[in-house]
Amino acid sequence: MTTIKFCGLTLPDDAEFAVELGASHVGAIFAESPRRVSEIAAKRVFEPVGSSVRRVGVFGRSSAPAVASTANLLRLDVVQLHRAVDGAFMGRLKAGYGGQVWLVVGVGDVQRTIADAHERSQFADAILLDTSVAGSTGGTGKTFDWESAADAFSREPIDLPIILAGGLNPRNVGNAIRAFHPDVVDVSSGVETSPGIKDHNLMRSFAEAVHSASIV
Repeated sequence: MTTIKFCGLTLPDDAEFAVELGASHVGAIFAESPRRVSEIAAKRVFEPVGSSVRRVGVFGRSSAPAVASTANLLRLDVVQLHRAVDGAFMGRLKAGYGGQVWLVVGVGDVQRTIADAHERSQFADAILLDTSVAGSTGGTGKTFDWESAADAFSREPIDLPIILAGGLNPRNVGNAIRAFHPDVVDVSSGVETSPGIKDHNLMRSFAEAVHSASIV
């Protein structure tokens, strides 16, 4: 069964509605983004979220101690890193933070994607695949070729959960699930009226589409 992460949340009401819809994860962004929130704002966003839903913080170029500090302050279950990491960075992060780490892999050239995913899997608890456009990964609102990626990963599998992101919305998420069968689908701009402001009708439609595709 594929579950849902609603990301880029900036309002407590949207987080509360995500929980009502059965989301497995809710996310706030601390990296450079029009949806970026402060720690104080994120604390308010996460207030309606109970223990059954995992809190995710999305980070960019922050140092390992800074990521750990924010993660501990907000009691994050997952930190999602949009940056290159190595053993030294992960050692510093794990020394200060005991939760899960998701590493983002930009999907462009499929073979390069597979190589990057395998390289990063040694440090990760899960791999998040997002569309890479002109060297930029995340926040592009663009999809990638799910079937080609699924075929590549079936030939060179990774023994980690896969989160699928990149341009997902209520109209296409069913096709993405049927093509790739990810563990989690990650949506932000596809259910918004403006950056960081979610449309509850679109959120509901997205959840219904995920549920319908997951039980086929």
